[in-house]
Amino acid sequence: MKVKPDLGFWPLWNLSFGFFGVQIAYALQSANISRIFRTLGADPHSLSFFWILPPLMGILVQPIVGTLSDKTWCRWGRRIPYLFIGAAVAVAVMCLLPNSGSLGLSISAVMIFGLLMLMLLDTSINMAMQPFKMLVGDMVNEKQKAKAYSIQSFLCNAGSVVGFLFPFVFTWLGLKNVAPEGIVPDSVIWSFYVGAAILILCVIYTTLKVKEWPPQEYAMYNGELKKEKGGNWITLLKNAPSTFWKVGLVQFFCWAALLYMWTYVVDAVSETVWGTTDSASAAYQEAGNWTGVLYAIQAMGSVVWATILPRFKNTKVAYAVSLLIGGIGFALIPFVPNQYGQIIPFLLIGCAWAAMLAMPFTFVTNALQGYGHMGAYLGLFNGTICLPQIVAALCGGMVFRLVGGHQSTMMIVSGVLLIIGALCVTGIKPTNKES
Repeated sequence: MKVKPDLGFWPLWNLSFGFFGVQIAYALQSANISRIFRTLGADPHSLSFFWILPPLMGILVQPIVGTLSDKTWCRWGRRIPYLFIGAAVAVAVMCLLPNSGSLGLSISAVMIFGLLMLMLLDTSINMAMQPFKMLVGDMVNEKQKAKAYSIQSFLCNAGSVVGFLFPFVFTWLGLKNVAPEGIVPDSVIWSFYVGAAILILCVIYTTLKVKEWPPQEYAMYNGELKKEKGGNWITLLKNAPSTFWKVGLVQFFCWAALLYMWTYVVDAVSETVWGTTDSASAAYQEAGNWTGVLYAIQAMGSVVWATILPRFKNTKVAYAVSLLIGGIGFALIPFVPNQYGQIIPFLLIGCAWAAMLAMPFTFVTNALQGYGHMGAYLGLFNGTICLPQIVAALCGGMVFRLVGGHQSTMMIVSGVLLIIGALCVTGIKPTNKES
């Protein structure tokens, strides 16, 4: 089996460039779904249930896309067809979701329609996102894999910054940031429109620039597909390396923490800084815009921290320290009543985000060398992102009541979960190249 050739910067960049557009869509979803459903009339006590659908679809879609794309060979490639189909569906849904309250439906019908659109949006985003990780696994050698995932992390954070800032920027440009009760403001609607346009343009760029290897050439660098054994998911999980499970445990606490942030942070910031959780008020919508700015600051902090992470001599230490810093950031949110002071907690959370984007996949893909079925394994590993969000969403209402029914206190819960994740990093045993 031949060693994969080194790739220049631009081929590595092109492999992941479409991720920029996909991440804009993901950022718009992450920052605005709770805001949209609260505007449509959702009860804060049941808000976490709206977040069950995204990870549920992820846990179903990603292994399927991974397994099917492992077996797909056509004139357009192996992974790219799934990328393009997912992006096309996401574009259509992004134009429909924020208009849920403008269709003249009853509140219950609006909620059902909104949930259906959310389900389709997350399904399509997951379908578009998964191929990028697989393309790196297929076409990048082990020596350059960390660099490839670093480029992917940069594009991910850059897309996040753009997506998070859209409502704030469009409000500044003059679009209305308030609307009649039950209607999503124009600043949010147009954010989704523009994000959809950028997404499809970025995916078209990647489709035109990246040429996947045909089966014969793929086999030269990755081995014959017929030699891959144990193709069903249960067998693959039984044979997975221990690193797969140990990193998965860390992921459980990290992604549960993020689920509570996405669910409650708009209300937490509004409650802590503006003193209100009334979703119909101008102050709440202003808090929603400012939360998008804070998310963008988190992403920028993540970019900076990503340049520091390689300087750690031990990757486990880097991973654990990053999560610990992020946990402190979460816990600080309820204690910072100034909107500009909130920048500090979100910068700290960005440190954790940088590590969460790059390190788990570096540990796992290196541990999977020689196992085959890379697409299926990465799809299954994404279950360690989706499953904790489902569990956290199911428990969200109960946890919310236990901490006194205050959204800001849920940020402390997120901080504790991230710190537990940092402690679990000690159980990971990386390969020699990772230590």
